[in-house]
Amino acid sequence: MAKAFYLTTPIYYVNDAPHIGHAYTTVAGDVLTRWHRARGEEVWFLTGTDEHGEKVLRTAEANNVAPQDWCDRLVEEAWKPVWKDLNIANDDFIRTTQPRHIVRVQKFLQGLMDSGFIYEGKYEGPYCVGCEEFKLESDLIDGNCPIHSKPVENLSETNWFFKLSEFAQPLLDRYRNNPEACQPESARNEVVAFLEGGVQDLSISRSSFSWGIPVPWDQDQVVYVWFDALLNYATAVGLGEDSDGELGEKFKKTWPVSVHLVGKDILRFHAVIWPAMLMAAKLPLPERVFAHGWLLVGGEKMSKSKLTGIAPADITSHFGVDAFRYYFLRAIPFGSDGSFSWEDMAARYTSELANDFGNLASRATAMIEKYCDGVLPERSSDQELEKFLVDTCRKADDAFIKLDFQTGINSIMEFCKRVNGYLTEKEPWSLAKDPSRKKEIDEILYNTAESLRALAILFYPVMPTTSEKLWEMIGGNSLGDISQMKIFDVAQWGQLEPGTKVSKGDALFPRLED
Repeated sequence: MAKAFYLTTPIYYVNDAPHIGHAYTTVAGDVLTRWHRARGEEVWFLTGTDEHGEKVLRTAEANNVAPQDWCDRLVEEAWKPVWKDLNIANDDFIRTTQPRHIVRVQKFLQGLMDSGFIYEGKYEGPYCVGCEEFKLESDLIDGNCPIHSKPVENLSETNWFFKLSEFAQPLLDRYRNNPEACQPESARNEVVAFLEGGVQDLSISRSSFSWGIPVPWDQDQVVYVWFDALLNYATAVGLGEDSDGELGEKFKKTWPVSVHLVGKDILRFHAVIWPAMLMAAKLPLPERVFAHGWLLVGGEKMSKSKLTGIAPADITSHFGVDAFRYYFLRAIPFGSDGSFSWEDMAARYTSELANDFGNLASRATAMIEKYCDGVLPERSSDQELEKFLVDTCRKADDAFIKLDFQTGINSIMEFCKRVNGYLTEKEPWSLAKDPSRKKEIDEILYNTAESLRALAILFYPVMPTTSEKLWEMIGGNSLGDISQMKIFDVAQWGQLEPGTKVSKGDALFPRLED
């Protein structure tokens, strides 16, 4: 049984609606899973919402709503609609208030208790409700959380602890021997330094409020929200179910996770606590945790609490969904921090999407309509374009599977620019003045159409709606649905059938209003 490529995003707190920081992670996951599907792999793509914990409880109380009602409303009216609008093709959406999750968390926790990895103790120290994280004094800046710039709260509770410290050395050995397990290198270095500094056991329950999953053997306590939330990646695919049943088969086919996508602010949870939990349960560890950088506004991490959050619709209503998806993965090296700028996005939209890509499609299809009566001419080839395409497919595939979206997109756009140059050099509009050169025009336009076929497929994971429009314009539907086209077949030249109807549709990227 071949293992599926299993990708997860973090599950997001439902204390507010999503901003473009959340969308950045989820779009990256969608692009990567679409690319792996185009490689012919079976894929499972999970996202969802984190609905327990004190932060969600306080937000619900501030809005005079029961926490479950608050979560239900936010999920159905804010989170799911935004993912639909952004064309996110996730296979599952996990909610930590779902019975399937709650039952499996309690079963997992009981297993750790029975194995001797949990004991009762007293926690005293700083806690950030915004992060839902127990902090070290060394983490704080003038007593404030460095992420939220707000004072932390000092907790003193008797609760249950997980023997996290037992796994510090095994985790160090893992990252030293398997650097692929935590990326990029800067993230791995941070995790190794943290582990080398000494790891304390982790408080995994709370007794000061009741909005959470009850601890199975202590109904007066609820499971610490992160210990609950991290398990979603496994509970969603059948953790703890009968191995011979349908869900057990699902777990065997998907587990372990191929890629966890996380923001760098939650790296320690995913690269320290989470694998330690799995080690304790004797479960295979995720193949790779990849921590991307922050989206910055005015030099600060995007945040609703700091009033720097921008809703995705604020951008997509002006630039369109595909331009949104393209821009954030093209403009910012994935893994590094990057500043969002309206001016930069407008400039890239005009120069790269409208002028380079959109204009190529408009020019080519218009000339096929004008000089070939809207019908694709006989097959032709151009050795330089063919070689360029072979190199492009290799470079793009190498980059995307390494999560180097910027390099992958750039390589595809370089091919697009080369095709534009090809048209400019060949000047079919000038050749049209001489009827005896009709064959040359046909060759140029067939080669250009074939190049557009390749561009539509290569750009499909990044800009699915635009690619579908282009596919229809060039008559690609005669080859099948674009979602079924495979990356490894793209460079095979001459796939478009002569005689196929070609039509100049609306501009792929219309001129922006000021």
